[in-house]
Amino acid sequence: MRLNRRTALGLGTVATAGTVLGAAGTASAAETTEASPTTPARAARRVASVFTKHSAAAGGNWQAYVSVADPAGAPVVAVEADADQRIEAYSVNKIAVATAVLDKVDRGLLTLDQQVEVSAAIVVPGGDGIFSLDGAYPSLVTIGHVLANLLTVSDDTAVRLCGLVAPAAEINSILVAKGFPNTQVQPVANPNRFFLGTSTPRETHDLLRALVAGTLLSPASTTYLLGILRSPVAFTDGIRRTMSSDERARIATKAGWFGDARHEAGVIFDRSGAAVLTYALFADGQANPEDFGATHPAVQARAAMGPKFLAAVDRIAGVGKTFRITARRPSNGG
Repeated sequence: MRLNRRTALGLGTVATAGTVLGAAGTASAAETTEASPTTPARAARRVASVFTKHSAAAGGNWQAYVSVADPAGAPVVAVEADADQRIEAYSVNKIAVATAVLDKVDRGLLTLDQQVEVSAAIVVPGGDGIFSLDGAYPSLVTIGHVLANLLTVSDDTAVRLCGLVAPAAEINSILVAKGFPNTQVQPVANPNRFFLGTSTPRETHDLLRALVAGTLLSPASTTYLLGILRSPVAFTDGIRRTMSSDERARIATKAGWFGDARHEAGVIFDRSGAAVLTYALFADGQANPEDFGATHPAVQARAAMGPKFLAAVDRIAGVGKTFRITARRPSNGG
């Protein structure tokens, strides 16, 4: 297990502007005595304490950027740990891929009901998701179906299907034009295929902030993308694990896992549907890299952070646009 110096010392975590050392201790006391902070600065200190405690317990390396919305001005930075380190983002970058595809939808170059072919050759054998489970090819699916699987069950074949309509070079140029030069897929010999590439915690955080601000995509594409990331079938092993269905619906999230890395990034919304906390949590080097389940140390750490992050901002008002989620109820068929 690797433990970097910043993690060992509890550094790289900022509660409020101008406060680094000593913030965690103050926040730790607040965590046990105050039911829910009433100001963004106090909420940020609580979040900082929670992150420091659980990331240190999990060990390994953590690169992260977390902020709390402040109606009075700029977001309050709660966690800033190696936030500009460019790292392999793995499936967290599926948000960036979806952004590029939806940008083409917004420009009228694609439509969500446009169909692509799922051939046997394009299926990732044994990959995460459902396309590899079909066992019957070829089939035709819509781009909307592809994106829904890309962002919920993190389907690996869906990455290749996105590449059919948005080649690697085009995805990267779209992301650069939107202000994200470090959030890039990695091209391969086939121009329509790519590895998921890199980002930084700060850029992933800022991409999510731009999404909820409505400056990244059209209103329709923004609502569509957030609806997928907030859906009940979106990732539930980490931040959303120990939550009610209503609480889960307040969180848009995407995880990424490969090798010894376990990442997650997303947005927590207040009860009205306005964004109140944005997080980008990248972790690697923890024990048990062969464990891709809920018992991996970094995933357990995020599961512990999630309810405490939500509680920390539960009395804080979000900012900007509101995104109400459509109530989903189980069906018994028929």
